Amino acid sequence: MTRRILVTAALPYANGSIHLGHLVEYIYTDIWVRYLKMRGHDAIYICADDTHGTPIEISARKQGIRPEELIERMHAEHERDFADFQIEFDFFGSTHCDENRRWAERIFLAARDDGHIERREIEQNYCPKDELFLPDRFLRGTCPKCAATDQYGDVCEVCGSTYQSSELLEPHCALCGTVPERRKSEHLFFRLSDFGDFLKQWTSAQGHLQPKIANSVQGWIEDGLRDWDITRDGPYFGFPIPGEENKYFYVWLDAPIGYISNTERWCAQNGRDVADYWERPGTEIYHIIGKDIVYFHVLFWPAMLQAAGLNLPDAVQAHGFLRIGGTKMSKSRGTFINARTFLDQMDPQALRYYYASKLDNGADDLDLSFTDFVNRVNAELVNKISNLASRSISFLNKRLDSRLGKIDPAAAEMISEAEAAMERIAEHYEQRNVAAAIEIVNQLAERGNVYLQNAEPWKLIKDDPEAARNVCTAAVNLSKIITVALKPALPKFAADIERILGIDPLTWNDARADLVDREINEFQHLVDRIEQKQIDAMVEASKVEQQPVEQFDYEVPQIADEIAYDDFLKLDLRVAQVIKATMVEGADKLIRLQISLGPLGERTVFAGMRKAVDDPAVLDGRKVICVANLAPRKMRFGLSEGMVLASTDGKDGNLNFLWADQSAQPGEKVS
Repeated sequence: MTRRILVTAALPYANGSIHLGHLVEYIYTDIWVRYLKMRGHDAIYICADDTHGTPIEISARKQGIRPEELIERMHAEHERDFADFQIEFDFFGSTHCDENRRWAERIFLAARDDGHIERREIEQNYCPKDELFLPDRFLRGTCPKCAATDQYGDVCEVCGSTYQSSELLEPHCALCGTVPERRKSEHLFFRLSDFGDFLKQWTSAQGHLQPKIANSVQGWIEDGLRDWDITRDGPYFGFPIPGEENKYFYVWLDAPIGYISNTERWCAQNGRDVADYWERPGTEIYHIIGKDIVYFHVLFWPAMLQAAGLNLPDAVQAHGFLRIGGTKMSKSRGTFINARTFLDQMDPQALRYYYASKLDNGADDLDLSFTDFVNRVNAELVNKISNLASRSISFLNKRLDSRLGKIDPAAAEMISEAEAAMERIAEHYEQRNVAAAIEIVNQLAERGNVYLQNAEPWKLIKDDPEAARNVCTAAVNLSKIITVALKPALPKFAADIERILGIDPLTWNDARADLVDREINEFQHLVDRIEQKQIDAMVEASKVEQQPVEQFDYEVPQIADEIAYDDFLKLDLRVAQVIKATMVEGADKLIRLQISLGPLGERTVFAGMRKAVDDPAVLDGRKVICVANLAPRKMRFGLSEGMVLASTDGKDGNLNFLWADQSAQPGEKVS
């Protein structure tokens, strides 16, 4: 049965370039939608640039252009980068359009008329230096829940808590560092608390959320839903609120509405009715998002839709963050990599394949290890999958007049099992467990290569050319089945195979061995091997020198207030191996340590240990004990990403490194 399906990915903010972290979501969603289309479903992939808010206005001001010019420029860049990574949206639009304004007003007025909007006087953070009210993301401070430093004004990235900006401890303007003033202003609030029973039922219904996400959301609901401030004072780049003076919709209100408005824009181009997607029954709606925006998508968004009488999503699926080498992407280490920087060095198919091989339907973080990336792409995509097609097709081209024969009877069982495996692959794709599907593809390719190697058509051809032809015909048909399974993840690879074999675009129903007694075209190169020099060039091109942020001298910590035993247990002590130790120019006490935590990646730590060694080079290769979960600290010499432990000699108070067991492995836990 053909299903009508609407799939969205979160909207990229029009204030910066697309990077590898973004691409996790857009490639993942693209793979799933391509699979749905191959199955014959009426599926569309809708996305748009998220264009409103103070950050857009400030960026435009710094560049001396209007906000509209900035978002147009970024839209063109985003479209180009997505297209070059073979991400095929059915419509990629913008939230800055008349359709989005109309839908935002419609949803707001429906909620207001039904009594879900309340007017309140509030105090806000105002930066007297920049002369503007600070949006939550332009306010930084200490989380009121877990005391993590350098957190946003509305959500903590460490513990995941949400809070009002007035609750943030030690707040400061993220633009200039000024401590904000508190000024009163009248705002409109969406009464999320009115939807408690509805949200508890909707978020707990099977299939709407992943189990772990659902459990977290139930905890948020039980803690009490907070009404949502949907107003921002001007100047603000966004939509004015009907009937209000100098008040604008908060960007988070009109951003998800972009899913609806850009569906309408696609419908206008394709002779469809937007009401079939968002007002009438019959359409499945899926949102695929990062886990950092779950709160907005599973509480605020369903409540807004419910208030306006619109269709609710069938599922909201969250994925984890991208980590590189076990740590967050870092500009100083060159691991904060933009899409274009990757494209300058490598084939986008390599990244599509790697993400496909790692992405399941959970919300765990995805770790991009460059070593694993090179090994997996070369060993699987190049040496197994591409190699099977290359060896068999090239042999037919060179030795057997580019003509297929019959399928070798000895390969019948292999072919039959491959055709049967497509059902399992389809089940994995359906559940959005792409990694499990790719694993089966690799098993099929490996078996095909073993078959080809054992059959030895290059020897058979001497005495029985037709037998050699039939062996290659079997291998080509297996490659065709594998290509069908791989096509959602690697559409260009599939298109190249289709062209070489001289066949129509493959659908899921084409996963069968039916290519016999026919001509094929000349083989063309399919995928490139990844070389380490390409990785090195990409990392080097991505490095941004860390600029001094704060001016203060480093002091060895003194005994402070009492802590509870449970606080001590929070310390994650690990063995760290010093890769390189150097003096810090301009500092009396500091040594810069480049350390390895094994599977947790590399970090930079500044240690006040200069007097402990005459030559820092003697530390190279030594193993120390590091506090691995210490929040990064901005210093005038750079960012310190941990702390190494030291002790005194008990006589004159000189510090000495606390050495780890030199036989221990980097990253090993210390008890």
